[in-house]
Amino acid sequence: MTQSRKLKEMSWTVFEEYKKHTDLVIIPVGAIEVYGPHLPLGSDGLLADQLAKRVADRVGAIIGPTVEAGDSNVLNDFPGTITIRPESLKAYLGDIVHSLITWGFTRILFINGHAGNVPIINQIAHQLRGQHSDALAAQIDCWRFIKAQDQGISESGKLANGHAGEIGTSVLLHLHPELVNQDKIADEVPDYEDSYPEIVKYGRLSSISKSGVVGSPSFATVEKGELLIQHSVDRIVQFLHDVWNIK
Repeated sequence: MTQSRKLKEMSWTVFEEYKKHTDLVIIPVGAIEVYGPHLPLGSDGLLADQLAKRVADRVGAIIGPTVEAGDSNVLNDFPGTITIRPESLKAYLGDIVHSLITWGFTRILFINGHAGNVPIINQIAHQLRGQHSDALAAQIDCWRFIKAQDQGISESGKLANGHAGEIGTSVLLHLHPELVNQDKIADEVPDYEDSYPEIVKYGRLSSISKSGVVGSPSFATVEKGELLIQHSVDRIVQFLHDVWNIK
């Protein structure tokens, strides 16, 4: 039987043995929120978990606890959304990091599936570097990261990476086809043009989407999702090799 690299699935003796060979831990962070009528509420965390597993298998890292829910305040209008206050998420996730540092990990890679968690993780990472000069930290902001690896794979234009759109649906079709309700896939392209994209604004998703979809998930395919995940894992592993000298 192949031993899992997830901390929660190994005994303490296996952990001690693994720890002799790596100082890299990956922390998946997700959200519980609307992701269209065709995708599960936990899509962000499901993606983060799968990326973590694939990367850990390639570089011999340990996977820490998955943080299932995050700061989804802007999606609270949709049923099922779970929102963790930023200060609560920062304290909880910060305690996880502190414990892992205590056990000798000096390289912390956050694989984060939800944009609302990004600033919180940034704060934790900056504090970590300030308190531990030998520690390294980095964050993969999953959906923005995957869009950067698109390289002509998507076909639906500027909203390909919109909420639960072509890219998100393709990725879930590849990773968890059993959780995708293909009968519920429907495009929703907002009748809205942002004339001031350079200005940070604070709206709610429900103001531009009734379904939680922003884009055209009808363009999604399993094959596109497989390519996007493959390119993303390769890119993360290359970073770990080139920048963090992990072989």
